[in-house]
Parts: sequence; C-alpha cells; structure tokens
Amino acid sequence: MNELFSFGLLAFASFFTLINPLSSMPVFMTMTAELDQKDRVKTAKKAVLVAFVVIIIFAFTGQLLFKFFGISVNSFRIVGGVIFFIMGMDMLQARLGRVKIKDSEIKAYVADISITPLAIPMICGPGAITNAIVLMEDATTPTLKAVLIFTIILIMGVTYLIYYSGSRIIKFLGETGNNVMMRLMGLILMVIAVEFFFSGLKPIVLDIMN
Repeated sequence: MNELFSFGLLAFASFFTLINPLSSMPVFMTMTAELDQKDRVKTAKKAVLVAFVVIIIFAFTGQLLFKFFGISVNSFRIVGGVIFFIMGMDMLQARLGRVKIKDSEIKAYVADISITPLAIPMICGPGAITNAIVLMEDATTPTLKAVLIFTIILIMGVTYLIYYSGSRIIKFLGETGNNVMMRLMGLILMVIAVEFFFSGLKPIVLDIMN
C-alpha cells in the first residue's frame, strides 16, 4: 500500500510540475479572449482530452515510436522551444488571440488552438511525454500502471478546472488587464522557450562533439 501511495504521489507531483496548468492558463486566457463562455469551455475540454490521449499513447508506446522514427526527446525540446518563442513574441506585442473571430470561423478556431498549441505542447510537452514513458516503465505491476493512469486522469481534471476558472479572470481583468497579463506572460514564455531550446540543443551538440 505504501508503494502505491508513494508511486501515485510521485506521479502526481511530477506531472503537475511539468504540465504546470497555472503557468499555461494565461496563454489559454488570451487565446480564448474573443470566445464566449460556451466555446471557451469547449476549447478547454478538447485541449485536455487531446493531451490525455497523447500522453497515454506515449506512455504505452513511447519507446517504440521514438526508436521507429528515430526521434529523441531533445528534438522535442528544441521544437517546443521554437514554438514557445514565437508565441511569446506575439504575446509580448499583445497580438496573440486578439484577432476578431467571425461566427462562421469559431468552430475551426476552437479545433485549431485546442490541439496546437494548448494540448501540444502546452499541456502535453516534452517533459510530460518523457515523464509518462519513464513512469510507465517503472510501473512493473498492473496495479501500478492503473495508479499511473488514474493520476494522469486526475491531473487532466485539475488542468481543466484551472482553465475553466480562467474564464472568470478574463472578465475580471478586462481588456487592459488582459493585455498587461499577456505581455508579462509573453516575456516569461520567451525565457522558458530559450531554456527549452538549449536544454535540447546541448546534449545533441555534446553527442556530436564526442
């Protein structure tokens, strides 16, 4: 019983830290600022669901997929860093999510941003994918695997609740407050992007030099 509790606690803490829905919530807020409550909730649900499916797939088949396609986690980090940097630049200039959306385009817009960048790589990024693969390998019994899956479901539920609450923050902040928040988070996101990029680039360069 202690082993199950310790493993579950480790899985919850590591996934929550890596996914960090509190830090991605401002991105969600700014990208859905032009949507009404119904479409915003739909976006959050789809993003969380897609992220959950991707994490589960990588948890069970990650090693095989990586070997088959010749992909490394470091490559994931580099690409994630580039995506984050571009997003951060747009946020810093208060451009992200500020385009007026026509009623006829809302469905396509929700489908687009809920998959990228919200589900991938904001929620389901290189860190979360790697963590899922490693923890699934450590889960040597069916019970431990069940604990891991339940923990992932729990984390996704928490992420959804945080995104759902973010819609109220949008109303509270207003347009000016939202722009200020967007610029601040854009700067932070660009710093994270640089860390992601070089944390993936460094091992590759060292491997080439050796």
